[in-house]
Amino acid sequence: MNVKRVSIVSALVTYPLLGAMLFGAAGTLAWPAGWSFFIAFVAGCLALTRWLYVTNPGLLEERFRGGKNQKRWDKLFLVLIYIAFIAWWLAMPLDAVRYRWSRVPLVLQLAGVALVGASFYGIYLTFRENPFLSGVVRIQDDRGHTVISTGPYRWVRHPLYASALLLFLGVPLWLGSWLGLAIGVPFCVLMSIRAIFEERTLARELPGYDAYAARVRYRLIPFVW
Repeated sequence: MNVKRVSIVSALVTYPLLGAMLFGAAGTLAWPAGWSFFIAFVAGCLALTRWLYVTNPGLLEERFRGGKNQKRWDKLFLVLIYIAFIAWWLAMPLDAVRYRWSRVPLVLQLAGVALVGASFYGIYLTFRENPFLSGVVRIQDDRGHTVISTGPYRWVRHPLYASALLLFLGVPLWLGSWLGLAIGVPFCVLMSIRAIFEERTLARELPGYDAYAARVRYRLIPFVW
């Protein structure tokens, strides 16, 4: 696989499509909050992809390729997650701009900006620490899969999911959409259930994971769950 070529093609398709969905649902390009979020979101994603290409192209290839030995139940979860993401992505501009159902105070919108920033930083720390961070649930015997217990994994067993929780709560606040926040909650529940199923696979098939899980008690939120 030519990782650089795939990354470029993926970016050229994905981000214009997401932008068209976001502003198409809003019904206008005159949306400052939408532009500030979308520019920051795309910049963050591109920066992370570029960093992975330079520092760990094998992981980037794994995330693009995926699929090999993926658990059947995970395929269903990913379909549900993609559907939920599209509904969430479209609901926010419909709510905040086209129909103006929501009125979110500026201070909460700024809090949303902070949550999104914290989310991207958490995602970066997780990718930096875990070279086996596949986009699908599978044991990567072909890549020498081992348990990672350093960095953010010292605090929670699923720091990528924990960072995603911040994203799905922060973006609706940034864009001013209570509806997006409401949809984000069951979305977070869906990801949490996937984390439980993923842990069962790791406990059965990845040597050392049981001992790690016994040391790190919390899945997503320190001192809570």
